[in-house]
Amino acid sequence: MNNVKHEGVLVYIEQRESEIQNVSLELLGKGRELADKLNVKLSAAIIGSDIKNVEILNHYGADNVIVVEDKKFEYYITKTYAKALTSIINTENPEIVLIGATSIGRDIAPRVSARIKTGLTADCTSLDIDEEDNNLLMTRPAFGGNIMATITCSEHRPQMATVRPGVMKKFVKDENRESVIKYHSVDINENDMDVEVLEVVKEEDKKISIEDAKILVSGGRGVGNKENLSVLSELADLLKAEVSGSRAVIDEGLLEKDRQVGQTGKTVRPDVYFACGISGAIQHIAGMEDSDFIIAINKNKEAAIFDVADLGIVCDLNKVIPCLIEEIKSHKLKA
Repeated sequence: MNNVKHEGVLVYIEQRESEIQNVSLELLGKGRELADKLNVKLSAAIIGSDIKNVEILNHYGADNVIVVEDKKFEYYITKTYAKALTSIINTENPEIVLIGATSIGRDIAPRVSARIKTGLTADCTSLDIDEEDNNLLMTRPAFGGNIMATITCSEHRPQMATVRPGVMKKFVKDENRESVIKYHSVDINENDMDVEVLEVVKEEDKKISIEDAKILVSGGRGVGNKENLSVLSELADLLKAEVSGSRAVIDEGLLEKDRQVGQTGKTVRPDVYFACGISGAIQHIAGMEDSDFIIAINKNKEAAIFDVADLGIVCDLNKVIPCLIEEIKSHKLKA
């Protein structure tokens, strides 16, 4: 480790088209907790063009907001953004750097960690401080999600981690927190601009991300086949919900990978979570146990999913769901 004093927690704030992404606000919540344990400052670093409303980053827990704003950052380009974030880190010398495990975060984080010669723990689901030596404890699934590994980076600084969206809780918004905003300048030359964005084509996708859904109808191995899954889709349509699934359903090819809930999928916190034919493997429960209300349907009364359910129905889902659909339809007709 070099002799530079590293202090403070820094969160990279991801913005797209001037809109701050939720995962960055979630990381500010965890960053606030870590900074308080270490008794240090929490900084938020944002890079872009036409950046707006940065004061909300203070409201969500940051002590300082560091802004790099230039027309050259209108589009995300790995080389320019990595240079800017590296410059911020080398100036601020934080002890901990947190980045969202989004497609952009997974691209920029390893580039920056290589430039500043430190380690990176990717795709974390839990972060804490070791009370004995103040090292960051970075926990993530390993060996296909069968075990959880806690990793430390004791020999290098800063300690860097990417964190999955939906895992951490936001800091309770406080509009009375004072805004402290600093502007940081980065020299972007022609050599840095060796990629030109000619056109941005947005993927047409009407589906809501399962992390943002208020109600999820989730299927497991007990669903059995594609035809039975269509019944779950019908229920989801009636409830204005989204369909998701356990790893077993994804492995069978019944749903796309981005619909998977669990340690090797996504972490969700909907208002209502229907667990249909899901046994309740620990890897799945880790991704949905923070849902506000869990309804479990399983014909095995010993299924572990009932241990976390608020309402449990011991029955074949293929009998229960059609009845539930008819009941909802009948209720809507009367309304």
